[in-house]
Amino acid sequence: MNETNRAATTNKQNLSADIVKFIKQKIIVGELDPGDRIVETTLARELGVSQTPIREAIRQLAGEGIVTLVPKKGPVINTLSERDVFEHYSFRSVLEGMAIRLAVQNASNKDIKHLEQFYEDMKKKLDDDTIESLQQDSGYIHHYIYMLSKHSVLVSMLHIISFRNQLVNRIVGRKFSKEKEVSEHGELIEALKQGDPDHAEKVMREHIRRAYKDYMDIGPVNRLELAQNEWI
Repeated sequence: MNETNRAATTNKQNLSADIVKFIKQKIIVGELDPGDRIVETTLARELGVSQTPIREAIRQLAGEGIVTLVPKKGPVINTLSERDVFEHYSFRSVLEGMAIRLAVQNASNKDIKHLEQFYEDMKKKLDDDTIESLQQDSGYIHHYIYMLSKHSVLVSMLHIISFRNQLVNRIVGRKFSKEKEVSEHGELIEALKQGDPDHAEKVMREHIRRAYKDYMDIGPVNRLELAQNEWI
């Protein structure tokens, strides 16, 4: 492959990757909902591109399980089933339990102080009426714990599940108060400070279990199917 063809291929891949991010963002912010059909011509017109990179992006989304290619209908955004949500949270509890165990061993005093200061700034936002949600702040604390694990496979798994995590949080986060976000995440920093990996893992896994229970209580769920998903 000559340099010109290689550059063209790279540009095409980058464009498709940008379109994937664009579609995911539209889903996260609620401009596209589970069950909606993606109309390739409309999307191509909106972005000012041909349908070729749109199709490539949709194939990638299908590979990630985000859309399904329905005959005679086209790409449709998948709806999360109760089983999907159960598997997501139970998988997170294992990943993040391990992440915080390792974070306890790796965190320096500087790391702890950084999280403590971040948390203090987070609490100050409770009185700021211009800030509607602290969901991003909560996400940062979890992300920082992953980074403190210094475990490359764990971090790569975070990237893999991050979209589904955002999609679930889109549903639950709308009904979470800022006070709840603050009260739920101080315990993770305190567990890091105590320096006991077993205790920290227990706190994290219970934290994720409560998040799953919150989804069961306020999410769009089928109670009969939920009853078959016992927490690990």
